[in-house]
Amino acid sequence: MLTSHEQPHVNQNMELIWHKQTVALHLWTVEARFCVTGCGHVEDVNHMFLSCPFFGALWPMVRAWLDAEGVDSHAISDHFVQFIEYVGGLKFRRSLFHLIWLQCVWVLLKERNDRLFRNCQSSIPLLLDKVKSHTLWWLKDLDLFVIVMARLVLQQLRCSY
Repeated sequence: MLTSHEQPHVNQNMELIWHKQTVALHLWTVEARFCVTGCGHVEDVNHMFLSCPFFGALWPMVRAWLDAEGVDSHAISDHFVQFIEYVGGLKFRRSLFHLIWLQCVWVLLKERNDRLFRNCQSSIPLLLDKVKSHTLWWLKDLDLFVIVMARLVLQQLRCSY
């Protein structure tokens, strides 16, 4: 069961994370379940995505890939806000980090379900590769790939002078 013990004021941040058009969450009630990684903790949203020794190891690798420094919060909504704010005030980069954050959550959720229902496991480096490829697919699908690449090239040109 994925639950959260967050405070009511968190609703503002959750609206940023889960748009009605983006993700539909279906909640179900079952007895408390231990984490599928075998770490011994009861599985809840914050544990699964952030503090689990296995699943939580994805975030530092993603930050290293993005060359973004920061620390991880132990509340999912705060983590989201901190993650997209790593890049400062540029709306385009915040949107890109928003997409990458959602891809991380999606990949971790799929890994959880693969472990639970299919009895198969992936390594953290493989999960990072999935985040990268899924992000690229989304950017290509949204015709943003060309824009992203053009901005990266322009940024590199500005840095080299």
